[in-house]
Order: sequence, then C-alpha cells, then structure tokens
Amino acid sequence: MARTQGAALDRKKLMGDPILVTTIVVLITFLTLFILYPLAILLVDSFVGDGGFGFHVFKRIFDMPNFTRAITNTLKVGFLVGILSTLVGLLFAYVEVYVRMGKFTGGLFKVVSMLPVVSPPFVLSLSMIMLFGKAGIITRFLLKIYDNSVYGFWGIAIVQTLTFFPVCYMMLKGLLKNIDPSLEEAARDMGASRWKVFTSVTLPLLLPGLGNAFLVTFIESIADFANPMIIGGSYDTLATTIYLQITGAYDKAGAAAMAVVLLCITLAMFAVQKYYLERKTAATLTGKASRGRMLITDRSVRTPLTVLCSFVALFVILMYVCVPVGACFPTWGYKFFPLTGKWFKLVFTRYHGFQAFRDSFLLSLISAPITALLSMIISYLVVKRRFRSKGFIEAVSMLAMAVPGTVLGVGYIRGFSGGLFHSGFMQGLYGTGLILIIVFVVRSLPTGTRSGISALRQIDKSIEESAYDMGADSFRVFMTVTLPLIKDSFLSGLVTSFVRSITAISAIILLVTPQFLLITVQINEFAEKGSYSLACAFATILIVITYGSVLLMNLVTKRFGTSRKIKEGK
Repeated sequence: MARTQGAALDRKKLMGDPILVTTIVVLITFLTLFILYPLAILLVDSFVGDGGFGFHVFKRIFDMPNFTRAITNTLKVGFLVGILSTLVGLLFAYVEVYVRMGKFTGGLFKVVSMLPVVSPPFVLSLSMIMLFGKAGIITRFLLKIYDNSVYGFWGIAIVQTLTFFPVCYMMLKGLLKNIDPSLEEAARDMGASRWKVFTSVTLPLLLPGLGNAFLVTFIESIADFANPMIIGGSYDTLATTIYLQITGAYDKAGAAAMAVVLLCITLAMFAVQKYYLERKTAATLTGKASRGRMLITDRSVRTPLTVLCSFVALFVILMYVCVPVGACFPTWGYKFFPLTGKWFKLVFTRYHGFQAFRDSFLLSLISAPITALLSMIISYLVVKRRFRSKGFIEAVSMLAMAVPGTVLGVGYIRGFSGGLFHSGFMQGLYGTGLILIIVFVVRSLPTGTRSGISALRQIDKSIEESAYDMGADSFRVFMTVTLPLIKDSFLSGLVTSFVRSITAISAIILLVTPQFLLITVQINEFAEKGSYSLACAFATILIVITYGSVLLMNLVTKRFGTSRKIKEGK
C-alpha cells in the first residue's frame, strides 16, 4: 500500500515538472530514432528483400560458402580469444593482487592496462605485420625467415588477445581484491598447498567473474572489424564480410541480413553476460576484504610468475613502440636506417593530414560533451526517478554496447539514406558530419551511463530532496546539486567518449563521405595498401592526441574533482 502511494506521489511530482517531462520525451525520441529504428530497419530489410516477405534473403546468404565460412571463422576466433584473454588477464590480475612485486613490474602493468584505451583498435595489427610479416624486422632481417605469414586465423587471434586481455585484467583484478583473505588463509592453516587453495577456494569464487570476462572479450572479438580487415588476409569474419558485401557486391539487403545474424549472436551473449553472470557475480563474491592480504614472497612462486607477466607486458609495449619507430623508417621492408621524419611531413603536405586531424578532432570534441551530459541525465533518471518508461530508457541506452559497429553502420545506411522509412524525411542527415556525431554519441553512451549509475547510487537521496523542498525545479537540482557531486564521473565520461570517438572505425567507415577525412579511416586505407610507414605516422599522432587527452583529464580531475575537495575538507 505504502509503495503504491509512493509511486503515485512520484508520478504526480513528475507530471508537475515540465522540464523533466520534456527531457524524458526527448530522450525516448532520441533513443528510438537512433538506436531502435536502425536495428528495426535491418530486420525489415532482411525479411522483405528480394521481392517479397519471407526468409529469401537469409536463405540466399546462407547458400553463400563465404558467409557460412565467415560464421565458423568468427566463432572460432571469438572462443579462442575469449579463453586466451581471460587466462592471460587472470594471470596478470593474480600476480598483482597476490604476489609481492617491485615498482618496475607494477609500473609495467599500469602501462599495459592503459595502452589499449588510448590507441586505435588496429595498432597491434600494424606492429605484428612490421615485426613478423614477410618483410618483418624480426622474421626477415633478424631470423632470415622468408616463408612465413602472420595473416589469417592465428594473426587475428594473437592480435585480439593482446588487445583485449587488459580488459579482463582490469575486471578480474577488482574481483580478486574483493575476496576476503581469511577464507584462503583458513585453508592454508589446514595444510592446503597454494595450488590447492587456488583451485578449491579462489577459483570457485572467481568463476562467475571469469565467465563474465570471457563473454565480454568474446563479444569484442566477434564484433571487431579493424584487426581482421588488416591482418585477416583471406580469412573472412562476419564483420569484414558485411563490409565487403555492401561496398564490393553492393548487396544492401544481403548485408542487412548478415548484420542481423551477427547482431543475434552478440545480443545472445550480451544477455547471458548482463542478466545471468552479473547477478551471479554480485551474489558470490564476499565484498570488501576485512583485512590486508598476506602477499606471496616465496621465490619459487613469485619469480616465474613475475618473469612471465613482465615478458608479456614488455612484448605488448614493444608492439606499441614499433608504431612510432616504424613511422621513421626511410623505406619499409628494404631500408630501415637512418631514421627519417619524411613520412610525418608527407602526412601533412600530400595526404591531407591537417584536414583528417581537424575533422576527427572537431567531430569527437563536439560529441564528447553531448555524450557525457546525456549519460549523466540517463543515469540520473534511472537511479533517482521512478516512472514507467525508465526501464525502456535504461535498456535501450545500454543496447548499443551489444551492437557491433558494422551492424550499426549498415543500419544507419538503410535507415537514413532514403529518409525515415524511405519517405525522404531526414534524408539530409545522411552523409553529413551530424550523423557521424550521432554515431559517436550512441557508441559511447553505454560506458558513460554505467559510470554515472555507479556514482549516483552513492549519493544520499536526502541531499537532493532538501533542494526540492526549497523550491528548486529538477533542472536546477541536477545542475547545482547532482552534477557537481558526480563531477569525476562526468569528466571521465567526457574524455572516454572523446577517445572512443577519435579512435572509432567500425561504425563510421561505412558512413564517412569524401567530405570528411577521419584519421582511423586514413590509417586503415594506407594499411590495406601496404603503406605501413604512412599508417604508422598517422597512428603515432593519433596516440599522442588520445594519450594527451587522458593525461589532461587526470590533471583536471585532480585539480577540480570532487575527491580533491573531500580530501581538503577533512
């Protein structure tokens, strides 16, 4: 009874606040128009293509040998990358949480965990080709191996594993820190070996988290477009097959059906990860540790684990260092010394580098604050408000996390190239910078929303209620009370959105027109042509921009963030 009355009172307050109602209506319209509508159009195109309603298009694409092969290839790579990334991530996380390390090893881990965030998604593919390709520094010029190829299944698997394992490492590190050490110490006191403790106590507590990490990397792997495009060779995956179907075969209905198949796979995995494993993880772990953990100091355990992790970390760093160094080689594959800066010069004098960096920077800079603000508004509505469409807003805003970029790109082509429902309305949006900004916003929205929800759940409701009692409306409360309290999350979402936008490729490569030059598209184009030095020059400048953005965000957060003010107030 009390709950019903409370809900009725909340609805009455909601309807009495026109700003809040308008915000909800605008949000629902935006999410429906730019997330649900493109996906719905893909479904419609899949069933009504080839002259009539039915499964004709699906039958046609499944009759294509390259498509069925692409599904098998994608699943094989996805499962292998998911397993390897989870195992390597677990190794790194276990060593950091359970083993006493030196400052050098700890610093290595921090660098490795940050590199995938600030770099384009295909940097490691470039490095792998330059180091181990047929004209690679290591294979051809050091080891004199001429009959080798990094292209194909193993090339994709290795590159994606090195790209995605830091994600597993960051996820599993937090879970391991939350395990109460007294549970493991009790087993040790009863005579169990460290291996027995790990397999009988630590691992069972960690299993849901391992499953979560596996599914996250599996989804990332099968949705990845850039790495298979550069290092895949003739090894087709679903993402690259969809791209070639629409750009090479000009088969939009077939590409839409292929996109629906890929979407179904990712949505199924996302549903398992979101609604089963996340709940199980929250119920299984014991929460914050009650006291400090006794770190492993035994050399027989510490030395091999630390050496192994350090070797992997140094190899990853070497792969990233190879990019700026490769941009300074005079002629790739033939002459490596003396180093030169001519490729950086050519980037700006012959290959429209200024336009590429200007367009990428401006579009990302415009989309970042929009994404950060939208994320905080959605988080605020989800956590602090009760209304009937709240579940819809939360679910649709998080849906973009499970939608591969290639699928979203095909959906925007089919949904807006002829206007809404092919009516011509909003057709002018297609091919403009505005549609690229919208794609950037949609792709980064889930990350900012999750961060905002976590931050808002820590704020006592009474703080905002006191502002309402003094006559402030919802807009004033949000801007003067709520947003300042979640300033750190807002700033983090701002820079994360900027970095994700400026390094994006899978969603925008199908939408970008000659009117706009984007850095990632230029890198992909030069890499496909074999102009690796030029691709490295573009990638190096992009890494400097993104890394500088992250450092600037850290400085701003330390200077103006809420955590600093709280610390000063103590």
